[in-house]
Amino acid sequence: MSQIPDTIVHLMRHGEVHNPDGVLYGRRDGFHLSELGKQMAEKVADTIKDRDIVHLRVSPLERAQETAAPLALLRGLDMTIDERIIESTNVFEGKRFGQGDGTLKKPKNWKYLYNPWKPSWGEPYADIVARMMAGVHDARIAATGHEAVLVSHQLPIWTTRLHVEKRSFLHDPRKRQCTLTSLTSFHFVGDRLTQVSYSEPAGDLIPTGDKKAPFSAGGAPEEKRP
Repeated sequence: MSQIPDTIVHLMRHGEVHNPDGVLYGRRDGFHLSELGKQMAEKVADTIKDRDIVHLRVSPLERAQETAAPLALLRGLDMTIDERIIESTNVFEGKRFGQGDGTLKKPKNWKYLYNPWKPSWGEPYADIVARMMAGVHDARIAATGHEAVLVSHQLPIWTTRLHVEKRSFLHDPRKRQCTLTSLTSFHFVGDRLTQVSYSEPAGDLIPTGDKKAPFSAGGAPEEKRP
């Protein structure tokens, strides 16, 4: 019996956002890509435009749709807006996290920090994984035998990767390997996930401050098997 052709689902993080006040914007409306973010989206689209991408699924937030727009144009694809791949909720949404702001040092906020395993300050990791994986599998089915791109957000993508690689959800946010416009790619044989790879098509445009994990920007994908 012949094997079902491989299907790849790429989870793309959105590009840089214009956020001069340094707030945690979360699910808030009105946060758009910066000029650099637009350049990043265009570069990724140009880099992967010749891949066999037949399905494009996007978070409903503006920054995700703006990141997906160049790829949609180059590939002639419609965007499927999917609420399940939206940013996670967070009680600190709207607060500033710039240097010296000390949001997490204020006693009134300590009540939210008691359980990093859930986490107590935001959407449970298990809930993030459930909705993200539902979106991933719907995209896999829509792109069977080809490739799909989901444009989402850092924490949902990273949490989903931790899940499929059977790693603990407890992690240091500064060490997430999920930089702006990166691709976390799930490789399937049929409905079975066989490999995870990671790449940064716009790695040379990523601001230094966003490079928080040890990796080689723009280099060969890191591969792990679940």
